[in-house]
Amino acid sequence: MPRFKNKYDFSAGEILLFDKGLNWTSFDVVNKVRYELCQKLGIKKLKVGHAGTLDPLATGVIVLCTGRATKKIESIQATEKEYVATLKIGATTPSFDLETEEDSRTDYAHVTKALVNEVLQDFTGEIEQVPPVFSAVKVKGKRAFDYARNGEEVKLRPKKIVIHKVEIEEFELPFIKLRITCGKGTYIRAFARDIGEALQCGAYLTALERTRVGEYKISDAFKVEYFLENIQIDVS
Repeated sequence: MPRFKNKYDFSAGEILLFDKGLNWTSFDVVNKVRYELCQKLGIKKLKVGHAGTLDPLATGVIVLCTGRATKKIESIQATEKEYVATLKIGATTPSFDLETEEDSRTDYAHVTKALVNEVLQDFTGEIEQVPPVFSAVKVKGKRAFDYARNGEEVKLRPKKIVIHKVEIEEFELPFIKLRITCGKGTYIRAFARDIGEALQCGAYLTALERTRVGEYKISDAFKVEYFLENIQIDVS
């Protein structure tokens, strides 16, 4: 269990580490923490921002910065990230995760652990990745997911990303659990899609946990509700 500091100064600036729950958006975390801290402090405004979005269906580390510490957001976003991702192979969904229903199924009898390891080698280092259409990438002033959810076709340009390391943690077909260390801007849902295409059977993400953002680890993160219920704030 992470420990509380002896004293917090949220206006001067704090870096807070949370373990985001399932179905929470990153903005949900920001809004909840900002509101509750303002209530406890008896103030109307407090600057709070997050250093890197997590999808609602992802869990794990989200870094919040308050007050003058919000100036550190960009540098924190640029740090290395670590994820544990569970892929289901032999099927696909339009969103590349559980947000949408499966739209295809393919035989995966040819897939072995050795084949997966071989494929993963091609996805290490600097590679190009096309972001998911169900993403917040902006196209002509609108978010890509707005087009996707309206059934409109949208083409996204590939971006260069860096995958530092990928390891197989569990291999129980049709599920494969991977530990992925990567750089800024990596979409793990798109990574799952690309691995599925390389295996010639499709794949999508069934679970995702971010375990580290730079030096900030999941073991040091608070659950939002626990932090807000137990933090002691001196307003004297």
